[in-house]
Amino acid sequence: MLNKAGIIRITGIVQGVGFRPFVFSLAEKMGLAGEVYNDGQGVVIHAEGARVEEFVAALPMEAPELARIDALEVQAVEPMGYEAFTIAESRGEQGRFALISPDVATCPRCLEELFDSQDPRYGYPFINCTNCGPRFTIIKDIPYDRKFTTMAGFAMCKLCGDEYHDPANRRFHAQPIACWVCGPQVQLWDNRGNIFPGEQGDANPVEEAQRLLARGLILAIKGLGGYHLACDALNEDAVAALRERKIREDKPFAVMMKDISQVRDFCLVGVEEEELLLSNKRPIVLLQKKQEGRQLASQVAPGNDFLGVMLPYTPLHHLLLRDGGALVVTSGNISSEPIVYVDEEVVERLGGIADYFLVHNREIFRRVDDSVTRALQGGEYLLRRSRGYVPDPIRVKWDLGKVLACGGEQKNVFALTRGNQVFMSHHIGDLENLETLQSFEEGIQHFQRLFNTRAEAIVYDLHPEYLSTKWALEQELPKVGVQHHQAHIAGVMAEYGLEEPVIGVAFDGTGYGLDGNLWGGEFFLGDYRGLERVAHLKYLPLPGGGAAIKEPWRMGCMYLEAALGRDFRLLDLPFLQKVNLRNWDLLRQAVDKGINAPLTSSMGRLFDGVAAILGLRAKVNYEGQGAVELEQLAVRAAGKDFQKELLFDIIEDKGLWVIDYQRLICRLAEGLQAGVDRAALALEFHRQVALLIKEVAGRCRQVSGVNKVALSGGVFQNLLLLEAALELLKAEGFEVFIHRQVPTNDGGIALGQALLAKAKL
Repeated sequence: MLNKAGIIRITGIVQGVGFRPFVFSLAEKMGLAGEVYNDGQGVVIHAEGARVEEFVAALPMEAPELARIDALEVQAVEPMGYEAFTIAESRGEQGRFALISPDVATCPRCLEELFDSQDPRYGYPFINCTNCGPRFTIIKDIPYDRKFTTMAGFAMCKLCGDEYHDPANRRFHAQPIACWVCGPQVQLWDNRGNIFPGEQGDANPVEEAQRLLARGLILAIKGLGGYHLACDALNEDAVAALRERKIREDKPFAVMMKDISQVRDFCLVGVEEEELLLSNKRPIVLLQKKQEGRQLASQVAPGNDFLGVMLPYTPLHHLLLRDGGALVVTSGNISSEPIVYVDEEVVERLGGIADYFLVHNREIFRRVDDSVTRALQGGEYLLRRSRGYVPDPIRVKWDLGKVLACGGEQKNVFALTRGNQVFMSHHIGDLENLETLQSFEEGIQHFQRLFNTRAEAIVYDLHPEYLSTKWALEQELPKVGVQHHQAHIAGVMAEYGLEEPVIGVAFDGTGYGLDGNLWGGEFFLGDYRGLERVAHLKYLPLPGGGAAIKEPWRMGCMYLEAALGRDFRLLDLPFLQKVNLRNWDLLRQAVDKGINAPLTSSMGRLFDGVAAILGLRAKVNYEGQGAVELEQLAVRAAGKDFQKELLFDIIEDKGLWVIDYQRLICRLAEGLQAGVDRAALALEFHRQVALLIKEVAGRCRQVSGVNKVALSGGVFQNLLLLEAALELLKAEGFEVFIHRQVPTNDGGIALGQALLAKAKL
């Protein structure tokens, strides 16, 4: 019994999401007195009155949509004689720890006001309330109060001040609250950084930007977490110019469209895809293109059957697209560099790409890229977890202590643990230059400050050349190295709280193996305390090292030679007609001498090699391009009969099953020479890999009794392969686990690193 008075302490995402106004309204409705305030851990409520117990029961049931209650503790106290219920100022700086909400897309009520000509915020590009607007990208410290955000320099006018202090108003304590009078403003610059007056004198910058985009010009637009480069997605010349200036040859651009109705004009949209598009996270969602009807410019996603589509998530986006149309909206950078987010750097770094700049004077404190996702069998399947998702923690079954997991080299995401919470960072990018490494270091410092924790140990990938590994080894903390593919499997186990043994299938492009070779086609057996490698693809030299990743023809020749001998060059294959055999001879001599030819068991390289053999891609312009095109070719043959016999040979060697691909490569070569449709061969290859997974899993179950299978690694971004593997495994009675909360690619391995650290430390 609470004796009509109690102190309620609530932790979770309860700051900056309208939780205190909700508590205030609920308390007044129930006739309670007391107070509510933010502290360093969450929200504290002192409630007095006859209905206190009913009030406590209603808190989790009626909480605001954006709130999430992780813990609710109640302490009975003696009444203090409060006369009314009030919202008090934040307290408690010591030992502070509170969860921060991700950035939230513009809510329906703010959107309605944005286009209401009678509203004082009509057309204001920064309209927001407690239910929407920037959070993570503007916060510098906690508690989440205006003075600790990049809005600190904007003094509220009377309108905003009255709303901010009115508990009955939905903008009560909305920290980014602003309006035309007192808030941030938009400017249009030319590509030298001069304020652009516009064609009609003192024009509205947003309306002028619309006109410039309609003319086919390229704009750099400041968003929530950085600058986007934008152009008219229907204008062939504009999209081609953006590709040329950004140095991005083939990789698809993301597109922003006005609403879901317009998306349906260009793409197939199911119920799950619609939910993702309309969620307040507003990620980029991969959707299948419609083959008939209206089309975007061909250079938006050349040679790709899918489009990455998102809906507007800031008021500025809604204003730019109010008249319809579709915009290419891609990260504001030159390929391989991090996204630009600092105003002082934008003209220097993007002046050679953008014709004009649509900027504003609200500082971005933390750069954050857009998230990328897709729908898969009733759930979400993330490809990049960033804006809208971060810094919401992943909750695991175990107390992981305070560990910093440094992630990998590509698609880097680090993780900071605090007890059973894993704070996965925003997408950092590929750690291949100083700018990205600095972003990695700054992100770590920011997370440790925001979540008031200092790592007591560091986990790193075993690859000695990864910048994240080199950085980790320089730190004066206990350290533990974790094998890349074991981290992939442990990440799946962490998502589902699996402690019992699993059969782990880790397929990706590259990862440093325990034997010093480059792994990537691996099967494991065990739990997070010990994952034993039980099977792998047969090793093959990687001719020219990293160059073979960018030039898959090298792998194509290597696989053909491994299967057919050095006379493979005599085959009548269109692929070989494009190969400079003199260059191959030189490469082969280097391989024979062991020069720059590390051994690899990578499934990703097998996909590359097959894509080359089938004549799809001798060289790639972005990571995984050959595999993407191989999947899309195979989809066109979906439904056709395929070989049921497994064409991989599984050979026992020194206690491991070694998987030989010779018969499969021969089958593909014979099919090509016999004129078999390439799409049918591509589909057969996918089915063979799925059959391989089923076969090895079956052997593992036979010797161990283990019936759970975990699938992870970048190769499983291929949904044709993944769905085929799921179908076959489930038909055999396996319980199968895939990623849902983090990406299956290297953007998710920090989660597995953190779990493995628990056992290793």
